[in-house]
Amino acid sequence: MSKIYDIAVIGLGALGSSALWHLSKSGKRILGIDQFSPPHEMGSSHGETRITRLAVGEGMDFVPLVKRSHEIWKELESISGEKIMHTTGDLLFDSGVDTWSKHGSEGFFDRTVRFAREGNIPHEILDSKEVKSRCGEFNLELTGRAYYEPSAGFLKPELAIKTQLALAERNDAVIKTHTKVHAVEPHSGGVLIHTNHGTFEAGKVLLSAGPWIKDFLPAFHKSQFKICRQILHWLPAEKGCFEMGKTPVYMWGFGASAEDFIYGFPSLDGQTVKMASESFVESNHSDTLNREVSQSEQGAFLEQKIIDRFNGIEKKVLKSKVCIYTVTDDANFVVDELPDFPEVMVASACSGHGFKHSAALGEAIAQKLLEKNTEVNLRPFQWK
Repeated sequence: MSKIYDIAVIGLGALGSSALWHLSKSGKRILGIDQFSPPHEMGSSHGETRITRLAVGEGMDFVPLVKRSHEIWKELESISGEKIMHTTGDLLFDSGVDTWSKHGSEGFFDRTVRFAREGNIPHEILDSKEVKSRCGEFNLELTGRAYYEPSAGFLKPELAIKTQLALAERNDAVIKTHTKVHAVEPHSGGVLIHTNHGTFEAGKVLLSAGPWIKDFLPAFHKSQFKICRQILHWLPAEKGCFEMGKTPVYMWGFGASAEDFIYGFPSLDGQTVKMASESFVESNHSDTLNREVSQSEQGAFLEQKIIDRFNGIEKKVLKSKVCIYTVTDDANFVVDELPDFPEVMVASACSGHGFKHSAALGEAIAQKLLEKNTEVNLRPFQWK
C-alpha cells in the first residue's frame, strides 16, 4: 500500500483538474488519478472549444459559478501565460416557432434574458434583421429573435486541463495516469482506493470521474444518471466567413424538443468551423459507447440541423468526434457526499453545460474538502 495522502481526486477532466490545482495550493499531500492520460478524447472535456457565457438559462444558481469561473480563468492565464478564455460575444437564437427547452429548462431564451437582467449582465435583444446586418452567416427566421452577450466566448478545454494539472504538479501534487480505479472502500476513517497499479490510501476522496461515476454509485443513485453520446462536426468555412474577431459563438433553438438545437464557434484555423447538436439517447456504459461516427449520422446532421440556416459554409463534414454527457433528469449538477460514505465526495453529472462552471466548482469543492468556507454556494447541487 502506498503512503497516505490527505486528499485524492479520481478523474482529472474539467472538474478534477480544477479541484486538483486548487487543492495543491493547500500544502497537503494531494493525489490525482486518471485511467487515461489527460487531456484525452475519451470523456467529456475535449474537442477544441467550449462555450462560456454569464447568463445561463439553466438556472440562476449557476450565474455566480460562471462569474467566478471567468475570474479564475483570467487568474490561470496570468499565472501560466496561456490563453484559455477567448471573448467573442455570444448569440442565443430563438426561431420563435415553438417555446424550446434546453437542459431541463422550459422557455430557455426567456429565462436567459431574465437572468441577465437579474444578474446585471450587459446584453442586447436583436430581431432577425439586426442579426443579418451584424452577422451575415445566420439565416434567422423573421419570427426569430436573438440575445447577444458581449462578455461571452469560448474556452479551450484541453489547454485548461493541461495547464491546471501542470500547476498542480508544480505545487507537489502527485498524478498517476493510466491508473484505473476498481473500487473505493472505507478504511480507518479514510478511504482505500484499489487500482490496477495497487492500493492507495487517502483521508478524503473526490470522485470526479465524469461518465464513469456510475461505477461507484449504489443502485438508487446510479439510476439518476444517464450517459449520452454526443457528436461534434467540423465543416469547411468559406473565406471571410465565421472569422475570429467578427463572428460570436452561437446557440440556436429552432423547435420544441431539447434536440431541436445547434451550436457552434468561429473558425479557429480560418478554414473549418465546429458545429454540433445534442442527443439525450441513453447509452449503456462509457466503455462500450460507439466512438465511430457514420456517414449516415453526418448526413442526418447536415439535413436536419444545418439545412438552410447558415451562409458561408460548405455542406459537407470533414471530420467528426464523439464525446459524452452525463445527465440527470433535471440537468442539474451533483456535488455531494457519497451516501453512507462521507469521506467520498461525488462531483459529476454536469449534464452538458459544466465546463464553463468548472473553474469555480473546482475551487469550491477544494474549499469544501479542506473544510473552509466555499466561494460559491454548493447547496443547490446536493442529492435530490
